[in-house]
Amino acid sequence: MILTGVQQILCMVSGSIVGFSLGLIGGGGSILAVPLLIYVVGVHQPHVVIGTTALAVALNAFANLVPHARRDNVRWRVGWYFAVAGGLGALIGAAVGKRVDGHALLFLFSLLMLFVAARMARPVKLATLAKTPGYGAGRVVGTGFGVGVLAGFFGIGGGFLVVPGLVKSTGMRMLEAVGTSLLAVGVFGLTTTLSYAASGLVSWLIGAEFLLGGVVGGWVGAGAASHIARKGRLLNYVFSGIVAVVGLYMAIEYVGDFVALFRSA
Repeated sequence: MILTGVQQILCMVSGSIVGFSLGLIGGGGSILAVPLLIYVVGVHQPHVVIGTTALAVALNAFANLVPHARRDNVRWRVGWYFAVAGGLGALIGAAVGKRVDGHALLFLFSLLMLFVAARMARPVKLATLAKTPGYGAGRVVGTGFGVGVLAGFFGIGGGFLVVPGLVKSTGMRMLEAVGTSLLAVGVFGLTTTLSYAASGLVSWLIGAEFLLGGVVGGWVGAGAASHIARKGRLLNYVFSGIVAVVGLYMAIEYVGDFVALFRSA
């Protein structure tokens, strides 16, 4: 698709917002990518938005995996179990998602946003979960597959599910879970991107510009985080509030399409 000069600038600005959020509070920022592409950049093809978001998520995850790997925060064996199983799940999720009406898919996405907002407002106590003994490869594979299906269906990285999933299924430390999750998120996003690209539903230009803005925003957000770490819980509340408002707006806008689709089924 062809973007105007203004849209390209807005795309990079939107990417910087997502990157800033990720750098500042450490997660959840990719959930903003879909509404930003729709309402700010002005991309009104839901499946193209989903496919392109998956590309941006994958590139950002792999870029941020490198520094974690250098700090030995990645448990590669467990990560590959989770990622490969989730990659298969993402293929299935993406295949189903492409068959769902675009507006109905956005309504379901709005419900996911409300769920994420509630989860971030009441964060899981990962420090407690980390004391749980590991459950073996079977639990890791099963959890990875389930998260992958959701990631593929909605075109997101699923990091808000991957991190607690890794901690609960393996008992690894929080920092290791964060580092390892980036491998899985990258694989999920790449798998979903390839599926959507095969159907011509990915804008490579938007993905590249979104990534460029995301890198810059991430640097700024990471720098800011070190100065306002004591306000972390307040930031979580602010972020969850924004996600909830946008999710509610999308739910109201697209509920009619979802109901109409359900009645015609």
